[in-house]
Amino acid sequence: MLLKTILNRVEQHKGFVYGKVRWLNRGKPSIEVEVRPRAGSDAFCSGCGKPGPTYDRLKRRLIEFVPLWQIIVFFSYAPRRVNCKRCGVTVEMVPWAEGKCQLTNTYRWFLAVWAKRLSWKEVAEAFGTSWQNVCRSVEMAVEWGLAHRDLRGIVAIGIDEIQWRLGHHYLTLVYQIDEGSKRLLWIGLERTKESLEGFFDYLGSEGSKALKFICSDMWQPYLDVIATKAGAAVHVLDRFHIMSRMNKAIDEVRAGEARRLVADGHKPVLKHSRWCILKRPENLTEKQTVKMAELLRYNLKTVRAYLHREDFQRFWTYMRPWTARKFLREWYGRVMRSRIEPMKKIARSLREHEKLILNWFRARGTISAGIVEGFNNKAKLTMRKSYGFRSSRIIQLALYHNLGALPEPRFTHKFW
Repeated sequence: MLLKTILNRVEQHKGFVYGKVRWLNRGKPSIEVEVRPRAGSDAFCSGCGKPGPTYDRLKRRLIEFVPLWQIIVFFSYAPRRVNCKRCGVTVEMVPWAEGKCQLTNTYRWFLAVWAKRLSWKEVAEAFGTSWQNVCRSVEMAVEWGLAHRDLRGIVAIGIDEIQWRLGHHYLTLVYQIDEGSKRLLWIGLERTKESLEGFFDYLGSEGSKALKFICSDMWQPYLDVIATKAGAAVHVLDRFHIMSRMNKAIDEVRAGEARRLVADGHKPVLKHSRWCILKRPENLTEKQTVKMAELLRYNLKTVRAYLHREDFQRFWTYMRPWTARKFLREWYGRVMRSRIEPMKKIARSLREHEKLILNWFRARGTISAGIVEGFNNKAKLTMRKSYGFRSSRIIQLALYHNLGALPEPRFTHKFW
């Protein structure tokens, strides 16, 4: 089967035909495929997109196409110049490439799709191109996808932040967590009010009013913006975030008490106990179960903090908000009398956000921060796969590309 026959099947362009095919002497195996305009076809102005009379022709240009069996394939075409009444003399618009880009649109989409599976460096090495070409291909795919995605019908979102560089460098991430659609919607630099306000401005007033559920942690700038921009939505402080903060408090108590026991010359009973204290009892290994049973014999602050956390787990078993509120307030009192400062700090925080915590029962089974944490793990995997990013622009491209579920144009044939 001739190469021209294959191209006519997988990469046909209206108004253009394929001509001669020949080998090129460029150091690597390369094929040049001549492209010429079909007789009688119009040339279209690259400025306004309207047909016009041709003025003259430029020198032939080589535009790289998808490699064939590790053989580089070039389209060779001498573009016509159009004498447009509106734009003056311009170079014609061709359907297989844009502007002065040296890659065909098909090849750029090919690289962008593979960039979801491999690191950009690996894609460049596998297909014999440059990292910059892969980056620009991803940028093209993201810009096209963001311009064509549908933001209607969003009813549930999750908001969180991740650290993307050493130091206090964060990204605010907003995910759609509806039952039928889960994707990354927005990336804002830093975790500030302005970052999250940017999302609601992007979504618009109608889109913000349509939100029914919002899931977030207890970061105060987020709480303020959500109350202002989407006050009608049920705002849930999810179980995952609450228990995560409680575990951090217990770990702080354990670390401080372990140091104090060693300094006072006591038996280091808290050594190697971190995970058996932080894990749920049903998830303990046999060795950790034995260690936990040994710890429970001691009257340690760490043990008391652990028991307060296990007592709080009963909160999630209640069916009605008013009974959960009664339990919550009794739990506050017990913790505030415990003289364990990190746990008292958690209790004060929960008391301050009691209304939002009780919203968990209003949204029971509808949304969960587990989806948000799953997306965060994928985001961190994207960063690890690329060994980190130096530019905020590049990390935004990578995250939208991998987590945004962005649409793609229809192709006559897919090469991936």
